[in-house]
Amino acid sequence: MEKIIGYTQGTFDMFHIGHLNLLKNARANCDYLVAGVNSDELVESYKGKEVIVPLEERMAIVEAIKYVDKVIRTDTLDKKDAWNKVKFQKLFIGDDWKGNERWKKTEEEMKELGAVVEYLPYTKETCSTMLREKLIDVK
Repeated sequence: MEKIIGYTQGTFDMFHIGHLNLLKNARANCDYLVAGVNSDELVESYKGKEVIVPLEERMAIVEAIKYVDKVIRTDTLDKKDAWNKVKFQKLFIGDDWKGNERWKKTEEEMKELGAVVEYLPYTKETCSTMLREKLIDVK
C-alpha cells in the first residue's frame, strides 16, 4: 500500500495550540506529513507585518513536533509549487478558509494534480493575531 503524503503550510509564528492542533489533525489523516514554514519575506509580503520569531527558529520548533516528518522553507503561497517539491496526495488547511475563492481555485488545481484539499477544524480560541494583540496590551 502506498504511503499517503500530506502537506500543510503556515507561518507558525508564536507557536500555539492552534498550530499544534493543525499538525496533529493533519498527521492523523496521512502517513507522512511535510510542513512548509513561510519565509519572513513571504509573510511580510502578504500579511504586511514582521514575524516575531525568525524563520530558522520557527522551522526548528515545527521540526521538533512529533507529528511532523519533514519541514521545508516556503517562499510562495502557490500550492502547485509546493506540490512540485513534495508530491503530496493531501493538502491540509484550517476550515476557516473553506469557501474562500482562493481556496476554491486551489481545490481545482490540486484535483488536476491528483491531490485533495482537506479542511481541518480551526482552533478559534487561540490565534497568533490574538497573541500579538495581548502582547501590545501588556506594554
